[in-house]
Amino acid sequence: MKKRSLALFLALTMAASLTACAAPKKNSAESSAEATEAVEKETIAVPEEATKGGTMTVSLSSSPRNLDPILYTGSYEGQIIQSVCDRVVEYNKDLTEIVPSLAESWTISEDGLTYVFKIRQGVKFQKGQYQDGREMTAEDVAYSLNRSATESAMNRLDMLAKAEVTGDWEVTCTLTGPNASFLTALTDAGNSVVPKEEVEGWGDEFGAHLVGTGPFAMESFKLDQEAVLVKNADYFVAEPNLDKLVFKPITDSNQAVNALKTGEIDIASSITGESVEAARQDPKLQVMEMPGLHVAYVYFNQVNGPTKDKKVREALIKAINVEEMTASIYQYGEATPAKLALPPNSWGYDASLESMVPDYDPEGAKALLAEAGYPDGFTCDLYISNTALREKMATLVQAYLKTNLNVTVNIKKSEWGTFSEAASSGTADMYGMSWTWYPDPFFFLNKLFSSSEIGALGNGQGFSNAEVDALLDEGLKATDQNERAEAYKKALKIITEELPGIFYANEKVIHAVNPAVQEFNQRADGQMFFVTPEFNVWKVQ
Repeated sequence: MKKRSLALFLALTMAASLTACAAPKKNSAESSAEATEAVEKETIAVPEEATKGGTMTVSLSSSPRNLDPILYTGSYEGQIIQSVCDRVVEYNKDLTEIVPSLAESWTISEDGLTYVFKIRQGVKFQKGQYQDGREMTAEDVAYSLNRSATESAMNRLDMLAKAEVTGDWEVTCTLTGPNASFLTALTDAGNSVVPKEEVEGWGDEFGAHLVGTGPFAMESFKLDQEAVLVKNADYFVAEPNLDKLVFKPITDSNQAVNALKTGEIDIASSITGESVEAARQDPKLQVMEMPGLHVAYVYFNQVNGPTKDKKVREALIKAINVEEMTASIYQYGEATPAKLALPPNSWGYDASLESMVPDYDPEGAKALLAEAGYPDGFTCDLYISNTALREKMATLVQAYLKTNLNVTVNIKKSEWGTFSEAASSGTADMYGMSWTWYPDPFFFLNKLFSSSEIGALGNGQGFSNAEVDALLDEGLKATDQNERAEAYKKALKIITEELPGIFYANEKVIHAVNPAVQEFNQRADGQMFFVTPEFNVWKVQ
């Protein structure tokens, strides 16, 4: 089938499956930007002094399932956890520097194996069922870090051998080996500091009754409905300007923007599709967008089924026109076509490797699949979460593979919790998702391709390569960032050669915001913070 007729077939397929995928009048980032420029945005009177009080409501693009730091798997949970809890250290707002938080300072041994943290005094936990707002101690820090190291669902702190109290306000962390990403790992919401008595008292229910030292305390958490947080007036950084912070799952971006227009919410986070253009065109809304640390991909099973054969993986990649697909999924410039398993704004990225990714070649794909023993195609399952972006992607992949290879793709759609279990189990033929974290390549390459991560969400498909493992270890042992970057680039080259999946898009971070919201800071990792040493979000009343 010629490219033109295939594109038509795909368009018809998507129109039948997803109404939201209908072709827009404007079909490029450039045209969207031009249209946006033509809209004169309304302004509001902003007082010189921050307004105290009020409620800010934020939409989440998926429903959080578990708010226990060691059990969370999606960024949706992390958004809430990091407003209730603090970490030992944090990133600054630009993701350029690690700064103190619950630790005032730290030292690192020459061999890189030992980190000694001086813990901040006078920080109090929020009141809970099993403690009455007591002072946080070094024991709490050691307990929380050890808990994460041994029980984290995503191995978020697997480089930690042990954390122990070595002074009244001192915690010493011993690593399993030199790991230059340790401080960055400590900034993750999964490594938040929590009180032992609340964890043990609530047991499996702790996530619904989360307690920490953060700017907001958990008032209520209703699954699939909302999480309501109230300000912690004793927060050690600063008293929050907001009285309440509410997170509401709204999985449909159009609904989120409509809720923003009606005043039901104040921030529509991670919006996509035609809702982006609708927000751009609304003079009463502010749209914030920036290149994100995101890679959207389809990961192939490396050990089971047809995709364990590299020829099959190459055939599948050649059968899909990534640029055409990305333009169809992100019709309003919400992403750019990708090539590699690392976002371009990570310091480990190597643009010279892009040419290694096979180009769109349906005839070559057919020949490869026949060589692999599947001249008539095969049937497989593609697992996705129930978001509009993943549904669009899955529908297009299904159409491309059926048309070009006679491969039948069954789309398995579910909410995030069920999806993440399937993706980490090693049983999925393919799964599609987006991975986002920090600029450090460790959080992409190690988490997605290290043998040690097999069975976790990142490497649920069983990628294993001894040379890659060695290079990833080298990237952790080096202390100089340039040396680390070189090791990661070598690892990325081998990963790219192995063709583990289709890395099709680098998604932007896009929020639509009520102009009354002040001091809200957008980050490339998509994470939202509301009170930090650098800003304190407030709302014009």
